[in-house]
Amino acid sequence: MDHKFFLLSALFCIICLFSAINARPDYSYPDKPADNGMLSYSFYDKSCPTLNMMVRSGVWAAYKNDARIAASLLRLHFHDCFVNGCDASILLDDTKDFKGEKNASPNRNSVRGFEVIESIKADVEKACPSIVSCVDILVLAAREAVVMSGGPNWPISLGRRDGVTASEKAANEQLPSPFEPLENITAKFVSNGLDVKDVVVLSGGHTIGFAQCFTFKRRLFDFKGTGKPDPTLDSSLLSNLQNFCPNNDGSNNKTSPLDSQSVYRFDNMYYKNIINNSGLLESDQALIGDPKTAAMVKDYSANPFLFSKDFAASMVKLGNIGVLTGQAGQIRKKCASVN
Repeated sequence: MDHKFFLLSALFCIICLFSAINARPDYSYPDKPADNGMLSYSFYDKSCPTLNMMVRSGVWAAYKNDARIAASLLRLHFHDCFVNGCDASILLDDTKDFKGEKNASPNRNSVRGFEVIESIKADVEKACPSIVSCVDILVLAAREAVVMSGGPNWPISLGRRDGVTASEKAANEQLPSPFEPLENITAKFVSNGLDVKDVVVLSGGHTIGFAQCFTFKRRLFDFKGTGKPDPTLDSSLLSNLQNFCPNNDGSNNKTSPLDSQSVYRFDNMYYKNIINNSGLLESDQALIGDPKTAAMVKDYSANPFLFSKDFAASMVKLGNIGVLTGQAGQIRKKCASVN
């Protein structure tokens, strides 16, 4: 009897062992994009485990006082990555050695949110000194801003390092302009490893935020030198904008919502506006003038879930442009200056 019990017990243990082997959890995360080189989803898990919570808290503190800050943080991230890669160079003040990006034409008196990133960085430095880069904080803050506005979430691999210089000239040359034709804007995206789909998708970030009158005023009064308004612009929107942005220099810096239908809500209304000839910027409305981009505009206007999915994918690509890793760059103690 004891002999039979021993055999049965041994057999039971072997069965349990095989079951345990076959039931091991899959740690490959096949639904997540692969880590980018030296970047990792778990980069700060041990060195700064409260990072995500601190970023979320910092963005929320700013957002509850000023919902417009969500668009500002998203734009800050975009303008950083498009100039010599994602390296937080846009956060640097001018020095005797370089004129930085803050005062470049596309950024001067326009780009906002520096103090939000600096405040989060100060909190992170207290908890995890000299561990987390300003650029990783900026990438995470942009995602939190989108999520708080009702937009999608996306996985972010971390481990970027901060640049040690900035260039006003590079910002003037490399950032897309609302006055440029679509082919020029697309070329700037392609030079950063993005494509025409990313142009359409990331332009959808204009579902939140504001634009200064000077960026679209010529559509209202002197479209392409005709002395007349843009004939494609919806007539009621044209009238409202002409009243809001009168044809004088005094109105240049006034700001109007990029999407007046849902100013602070991250949704697909931006694309519906374009179809209704109510895109605010020339570069927005131009998306309906090219058959390839027009087809995508129509898809996103009809399917908000498709837009959210593709926006998340494009934001992953954006955040991986020209990153510094390993021993390159540095971990800045303050985001506005190199160590």
